[in-house]
Amino acid sequence: MKAIEISEVRHHFGEKEVLKGITLSAEKGEIIGLLGPSGAGKTTLIKIITGQLIPSSGSVRLAGYDMRQPGKEIYREIGMMMDDFGVYERLSCYDNLKLYTDIYRIGAERISEVLKWVGLYEDRKCPAQKLSKGMRGRLLLARAVLHHPKILFLDEPTSGLDPATTRRIHDLIHQMQQDGTTVFLTTHNMTEAEKLCKHIALLHEGSIVEYGEPKEICRRYNHQNRLRVLLSDGTVTQLPNTEEAAEQIREYLLERRIETIHSTEPDLESVFMELTGRSLQER
Repeated sequence: MKAIEISEVRHHFGEKEVLKGITLSAEKGEIIGLLGPSGAGKTTLIKIITGQLIPSSGSVRLAGYDMRQPGKEIYREIGMMMDDFGVYERLSCYDNLKLYTDIYRIGAERISEVLKWVGLYEDRKCPAQKLSKGMRGRLLLARAVLHHPKILFLDEPTSGLDPATTRRIHDLIHQMQQDGTTVFLTTHNMTEAEKLCKHIALLHEGSIVEYGEPKEICRRYNHQNRLRVLLSDGTVTQLPNTEEAAEQIREYLLERRIETIHSTEPDLESVFMELTGRSLQER
């Protein structure tokens, strides 16, 4: 049984179809990414998957549960980090989480454990309204994982955060995945998707236009198939990735002139531009 199974999901807001037959799945312990610009339908899809919206058609199953008629049991299995959902401004970090230990009926000792895990234990008495954006993001993640969810949904988890906080959150996500948690990540950040995800789906105007492992997708669109060679004198040369170029590369190597050598496959941003004519960063 797959952790996440999405089959032919469509959704309309009035006459506008915002999701057009989405089919995706994820294994237990996998990080899967949904990559697309703002307005592509990412947030709508995650709300459908988590039972906040009922799709116009299609089906979603999480850990075997049908999300068109979810029972309360499934919400002990999933965690969500979406915008500022679930943060009470006047309460301290500790008391924000204390509310949820009561809801999930778990011991209060879990609060200190999770606050230490996200690096907020020293700030446990600080009201949420006084937290920096990065600290707030870590509190949201702490709330999402408080009850040991089997499936974790992260909607733009590092949007607007500084590089150090982003790295910290990425490390925490990897720890969750290594412990067997399935992670469904929505983002428009191609670097984040390449770093974290085993598989990604590129979403454009409600349709998946490409799917696969990030590096494999980039290789698939490597039309030029060239090698970029940086020589010790600073010269950059590009050679065809063919047998004919092997002799030239051999000469460079014998002369010890090569500083770096790379293939020139595109990144996910370039692939998305080729497929849609749009940037992943568009708002």
